[in-house]
Amino acid sequence: MSNLFYNRLGLAMRAGKVVHGEQAVLDAVRSQEAKLVLLAADASDNTRKKYADKCSHYHIPLVEYGTRDEIGAGIGKESRVAVAVTDSGFARLLTESQGKPAEVERFE
Repeated sequence: MSNLFYNRLGLAMRAGKVVHGEQAVLDAVRSQEAKLVLLAADASDNTRKKYADKCSHYHIPLVEYGTRDEIGAGIGKESRVAVAVTDSGFARLLTESQGKPAEVERFE
């Protein structure tokens, strides 16, 4: 998984632009405060369906990326199945950084 992605997620958290905790994330989606929901790839089928349905209904992008432990570590907390990013700039940065390495690629 991309270090750049988790670095940016941590930066968003420190900026106060990440909501975590099941109810808080769902509330952010309902209020359309969420600009992006990040869901752990190891989430249960029921959890995946709940967030997918809610995000689809409110037209909030949903990205499955990493594990619950990686997401938790990225925001400096214990494992988290889902987090919501409430800033469109950070949401765009995270979407762009999926799968990209943190280091500058060397061309030879």
